[in-house]
Amino acid sequence: MVIKVPIAKPIIGEREIENVVEVLESGMVAQGPKVVEFEEKFASWVGAKYGVATNSGTAALHVALLAAGVGLGDEVITSPFTFIASGNAIVYCGATPVFADIDLNTYNIDPLTIEDLITDKTKAILPVQLFGQSADMDEIREIARRYDLMVIEDAAQAHGATYKDEKVGSMGDMACFSFYPTKNMMTSEGGMITTNDESLADRARMFRDHGSDVKYIHDEIGYNFRMTDIEAAIGLAQLDRIDEFNDKRIENAEYLSSALKDVDGVVVPYVSDDRKHVYHQYTIRVDKGSRDDWVEVLTDRGIGTGVHYPIPLYDQPVYKKLGFKGYSPLAERAADTVISLPVHPSLTREDLDLIVDAVREASDSID
Repeated sequence: MVIKVPIAKPIIGEREIENVVEVLESGMVAQGPKVVEFEEKFASWVGAKYGVATNSGTAALHVALLAAGVGLGDEVITSPFTFIASGNAIVYCGATPVFADIDLNTYNIDPLTIEDLITDKTKAILPVQLFGQSADMDEIREIARRYDLMVIEDAAQAHGATYKDEKVGSMGDMACFSFYPTKNMMTSEGGMITTNDESLADRARMFRDHGSDVKYIHDEIGYNFRMTDIEAAIGLAQLDRIDEFNDKRIENAEYLSSALKDVDGVVVPYVSDDRKHVYHQYTIRVDKGSRDDWVEVLTDRGIGTGVHYPIPLYDQPVYKKLGFKGYSPLAERAADTVISLPVHPSLTREDLDLIVDAVREASDSID
């Protein structure tokens, strides 16, 4: 079956190509001045004082947790309804991920389920700003304040999202972004930590670069998590267009929601009134029949789909082997029923209508 409308389509323009060629011709292809420029401009765009670029979003999470002092025996509360990198970064530090439940409307961590999970081992809360919409950050920050916990935003999917006029990436002690090719903006691979705390930024830079503040003097066990100037050059070009990309995603999402809101068996994405949702994913829930049946019809009609995410993290085989446990009934319900549809900026009106027609056909064919 030929996919006519792919689930994602990275946009690479002339500016990205020109920037990369400029870096290649300069001979400075590893971490250098372009990375510094990208860090400064991205942090400013987010509304944070400092940016620390890394070679992936996963590395950003790992480094941020290390900078926050998370280590062996600690616990970090997070969502089970996310990509495994959110949990793995905690495990890399020798800590244990502890799983709260989610708000079924937004798919983000539910603050009401956090407090009962806090123990004397809890070091941080890691809310995942899933699909492009912020979690309830006021409630999360208040819990963190009462229990003296760090808040580290996993903002890998939420470039440009806002919460009560604050941008995602500026609200926690630190925030971590991904620039994987399918994200709202990309650098081919790459990540970024943003923070308003200079000491956390300095520690993050140290862990990113082999645990070294001064060349050849290593105070900690660190990693080679540096971004290259080639990646930063792409990021600088994408940063100039991210607001345009997000506006198009929002326009596409609003068109889909308007056309699908009355389709039997479909629950369209919910957007809180005080938030800007930037739709890294346009994720519906299906509440009749089997999700596989819906996906089969959509695939037969040439519509690309994704299931984000089919297994709560505590049910992943590796986490079971490691002895991690959890029970989050709403996350489990979401994992069984979500389907992501194309929403990327390259979609045409014809593409959107093909998606709508395919979903309606699926609804009509499924009891």
